Amino acid sequence: MDKSAGKVKIAKAIVSCGLCVALCCAGLRAADNVDVLPDAVDFNRDIRPILSDTCFQCHGPDEAKREVDLRLDTKAGAFVELDGRRVIVPGEPAGSELFRRITATDADERMPPAEAERKLTAQQIEVIRRWIEQGAKWDEHWSFVPPTRPELPAVRNAAWPRTPIDYFILAMLVRERLEPSAEADKTTLIRRVTLDLTGLPPTPAEVDAFLADDSPNAYEQVVDRLLDSPHFGERMAMQWLDAARYADTAGYQTDGERQMWRWRDWVIEAFNRNLPFDQFTVEQLAGDLLPDPTLDQLIATGFNRNHRANSEGGIVFEEYLVEYAVDRVDTTATVWLSLTMGCARCHDHKYDPLLQKDFYRTLAYFNNIPERGRVIKYGNSPPLVKSPTQSQQQQMQELDQSLAAAQRDFQSRRQELSAAQAAWEASLADSSKVDWSVTESLAVHLPFDRDVVEAANGSALGEFQIGEAVYASGRLGQAIEFSGQQSIAVADAAKFSGHEKVSFAAWIHQRGEQPGAILSLMDEEDSRDKGFSIFVNADGQLQVNFGPRWLDDALRLHTERPLTPGRWHHVAVTYDGSQMAGGLKLYVDGQPQPVKVLLDIFTGTFTTTPPLRIGSQGTESHFHGMIDDVRYYTRTLSPEEAAVVATAESIHDIAAIPADKRTAGQAEKLRQYFLSHAAPNSLRESYARLEELHKQRAALEESIPTTMVMQERAEPHETFVLNRGEYDKPGEKVSRGVPASLSPLPPGAPGNRLGFAQWLVDPSNPLTSRVAVNRYWQMYFGTGLVKTVEDFGSQGERPSHPELLDWLAKEFIRTGWDIKAMQKLIVMGATYRQSSHVTAALLQKDPDNRLLARAPRLRLPAETIRDQALAASGLMTPTIGGPSVKVYQPDGLWSDIASDTFTQDHGDKLYRRSLYIFWKRTVPPPSMTT
Repeated sequence: MDKSAGKVKIAKAIVSCGLCVALCCAGLRAADNVDVLPDAVDFNRDIRPILSDTCFQCHGPDEAKREVDLRLDTKAGAFVELDGRRVIVPGEPAGSELFRRITATDADERMPPAEAERKLTAQQIEVIRRWIEQGAKWDEHWSFVPPTRPELPAVRNAAWPRTPIDYFILAMLVRERLEPSAEADKTTLIRRVTLDLTGLPPTPAEVDAFLADDSPNAYEQVVDRLLDSPHFGERMAMQWLDAARYADTAGYQTDGERQMWRWRDWVIEAFNRNLPFDQFTVEQLAGDLLPDPTLDQLIATGFNRNHRANSEGGIVFEEYLVEYAVDRVDTTATVWLSLTMGCARCHDHKYDPLLQKDFYRTLAYFNNIPERGRVIKYGNSPPLVKSPTQSQQQQMQELDQSLAAAQRDFQSRRQELSAAQAAWEASLADSSKVDWSVTESLAVHLPFDRDVVEAANGSALGEFQIGEAVYASGRLGQAIEFSGQQSIAVADAAKFSGHEKVSFAAWIHQRGEQPGAILSLMDEEDSRDKGFSIFVNADGQLQVNFGPRWLDDALRLHTERPLTPGRWHHVAVTYDGSQMAGGLKLYVDGQPQPVKVLLDIFTGTFTTTPPLRIGSQGTESHFHGMIDDVRYYTRTLSPEEAAVVATAESIHDIAAIPADKRTAGQAEKLRQYFLSHAAPNSLRESYARLEELHKQRAALEESIPTTMVMQERAEPHETFVLNRGEYDKPGEKVSRGVPASLSPLPPGAPGNRLGFAQWLVDPSNPLTSRVAVNRYWQMYFGTGLVKTVEDFGSQGERPSHPELLDWLAKEFIRTGWDIKAMQKLIVMGATYRQSSHVTAALLQKDPDNRLLARAPRLRLPAETIRDQALAASGLMTPTIGGPSVKVYQPDGLWSDIASDTFTQDHGDKLYRRSLYIFWKRTVPPPSMTT
């Protein structure tokens, strides 16, 4: 290739990717006038924005799209020599191919080319010329350089600053020939700081007290009081919950409810107890990986379970596992680093030094969660933890103490119990035979001992279908003989949903080795594979299908060992309502059985509406043999109770068996009957007290909410770079790691999420502390020191006060990441206390108030507007039982709720922002003025 062709190639490569052109310098944005250009050109302020907007797409970090191997995002690339010509020659604009091409008069050489949508302005060309002429000094992008703590600027008006912040603000104002505004009046000041620190207006009494206090530290006392208020945590959580995409619904199609409010409570309480930001970070990203993590540290990890989650049928699990991990990376990078890392999912980042490989190495930290791509439609999906509130923990502690005392009392009567039971057993020799079994929550009992099928209450429920009843001698009295032709339908007997606890039990005598159903509850009209079925499969094993769609959304499991045909077996199935295979237990002859799980979870919902069928699966799969003593309980039987139900012998017969010859089930059945019906009053009362406390504890345990948390897989999940970000196009396998362009992992950091979290808050990380203080600044002034709070990369804006940002970042670290101290530092400053009055001249000079010669005029957030209305109207009361307000509930009904359930009565902590008024998207709300 000749040199002239090479020059054209270089020139086109330099600016062929011209996009919209923007400059960070406010003066340069004002008008296309070279007279407003600064004398000294700053690379990060004046040049990098031009290169980023016009050049980086074709000559930036993305190697796949890079033209002629020319990079303009790095110093080495920008000063390279290609084909005998140097792109940039410091001090020599005329000798720089870059400048020659952007000023060429020949349309074939002029860059950007004629077909480009954007053209360089005269300002931009002149800025580039001056920069080259002044030596083409290159600086690394400001946010990737670790901050250093600058000295406070010298100011003449030393009386104005109240905190170090004010020195930086005043120095900038002086350079811009501006003066700070006067301090706001006290009424304005207390309203401003109260709204900013609590999200609520001050009460009239608080205003009056502040106005009457002439002490020098009156304002500081107000600030300290507000920082100690429980409402401070609520105010801080408003911003954090938004950043964490908090919701109590899952998103996507059905947007089913889930419960993450215990994580929300943790956030509020963490702010109120002033948990240091580094610990706040580590616990949310990796609390489960800390040594001996507490319950609170596990709950904290809910941060990265707040993403949308799909419960739709037919989705590809692996696709959504990728989507969830991508969301975690994108959110974590945005919240802590203010980097658009998600742009590197499909290719190297166009503007920032983030490779696609960097993205997937980071994703590997978050791609090791034992979850499914499809979540439970209504409720929480594993991994999750029981997360009792403080009140529930206190109740549990008191119950456990009462249980321990009752257990001691009962155990102290052991000898008395043994003697009394022995005497009672001896007395049974001349008594009549007693039939007894577990009856609590027994909804349906079909003993088949009469000519009608009866429930426990004696009402006739059964109806034979396809044939007449044939009775035979059963395991307990009579049984029904099933020849593969008939079944029993018991209407309105066993309706339940997939979230309810149930237990089924029966005696069966299988004739031959033909498969057949014992019990079923199936939606026969809509589907043959929906509902509940207990049957003997083709391999002779006891199998259960339970769920809304047995093909792919159900619990399906069977015993490892087959049943023995030609003999009586007692079978029982218990279910705890969890929608997971672990909540389904199978018993044979009173013994829990090892099982093989075919499907381990169902995510949809179903409610049984058909009759309970005995002897068939719907209208098919008929049983061959005898079935006796069918039972349906509306609770989960314990293993001991399952053994009792499986014990056919009567109380009289068991008593006649020597104690050392009795089975565990027989011994337990005899013991339970004696303690419930025949023991002396003092023993029965002691036992009844113990059982009642067990029930209370179980009920309390049942009421404890869950919250979704992070957890590591037992076997690490492999991570690959995905071609174009598509889940089914894996490329290079990658290990965990942080972006190479940022600081390395701290020494000794573990190679998991905990190490990643420690890297985020390591003082060498150039971004985290800057990002955090910038978000705080935005809370009080409406705009961050970096206006683009979610983008500290090349496409983001440069800080308005870079030295102040770095000082605050280093101060945050120096104070031990003290969140409350940082808020106090900001609101105590003279900058914050200024009046918001604006003059015409100031509005023209600084319309966006970036120089902060006055306090900002801000619209209140939506939550604050609502809370202010409630507070002003007296509808927000600090105690339960205040005035009633109308709240529209998800079921489409208006309900009268005490006013502070605007704070959501989820346990003992009542937070006013907890209950967001919402409605199902399919149900239009009535007028909110009702």
